[in-house]
Amino acid sequence: MNTQEPFVITISREVGSGGHTVGRILAEKLNVRYCDKQLLSSLMKQFDLSASAIERLKGQKKNWLADFINKVSPMPSAQALGLNPRYTQEFRLNVTTDDIFEAEVEILKGFAEMGSCVIAGRSGFFVLRDHPNILNVFISASLPNRIERVMKKQELSEESARAVIQGVDEARENYIRRYAGVSRYDVRNYDLALTSDGHTEEELADMILSFI
Repeated sequence: MNTQEPFVITISREVGSGGHTVGRILAEKLNVRYCDKQLLSSLMKQFDLSASAIERLKGQKKNWLADFINKVSPMPSAQALGLNPRYTQEFRLNVTTDDIFEAEVEILKGFAEMGSCVIAGRSGFFVLRDHPNILNVFISASLPNRIERVMKKQELSEESARAVIQGVDEARENYIRRYAGVSRYDVRNYDLALTSDGHTEEELADMILSFI
């Protein structure tokens, strides 16, 4: 990957691995946009971005996505991409999982077209597989460490944290298999696979920078 040209870094991660934070730190260090689930959901909720709505907008405005993103998260954006109550209203359209995936695909491609960025999850490694300058990263952790992190972050019991991890793992694997046709645990999807065991999020971000 060449950082002197527009690039995309996708961060796929296990829940409780700290991968989301790693992606945010990495985006900050590279001074590029960070596209995570919260931002993606904010865009779709605030602007009713179903797949069909996106197609209409694309036909009306050349820079439709840039306009929306700049309203929600002006550059530099890495510091401002936490949940913002202003953009957490419920969906106003009755959309299916397929609709959401199609909309996410359009948004992720739009991010990549806007310039360099770091993308957390959302099948980015698959959606943007044809991007000419991309780095795909997977971050995992041992189950005990994942449980400990989820317990602390969400203030859950060990049993509840374990159940959350199992549910998210199954949901993400099913999602990836359905739309990408591969397992998210197949390391052939990625250029770099890291474990967060024994490392801080800052250290992991620096590892990725060293790899680049």
